[in-house]
Amino acid sequence: LYPSDTQIAVFVALDSAATFRLDTIEVELDGDSTARHIYTFKELEALQKGGVQRLYTGNITMGDHEMHVFASGKSSAGFDVNTAKQFKVHKSVGPKIVEIVLAPQSIDLKEL
Repeated sequence: LYPSDTQIAVFVALDSAATFRLDTIEVELDGDSTARHIYTFKELEALQKGGVQRLYTGNITMGDHEMHVFASGKSSAGFDVNTAKQFKVHKSVGPKIVEIVLAPQSIDLKEL
């Protein structure tokens, strides 16, 4: 259980136009590896159909935090795709929800 004032939840989704095969994702928060996942065929299929995966739930203090996201997979043509991006996440009072949206050559972050 996590108190709502310090809770953060990180979700993963694929962009609706994504045609690549996601193999792995890793998230670092303030320099610490917080989540890593290797996708199965069924998980990838669910994401491609519009599903969202909860990748991480934990506690952070209020204020600004650095989030690094690393994703790798294969393009529709069979080439390796490795993407990384850094974000600044601001945590205020109450639970924080962050959605990572992956596309073949980009990573976007939605703070909900």
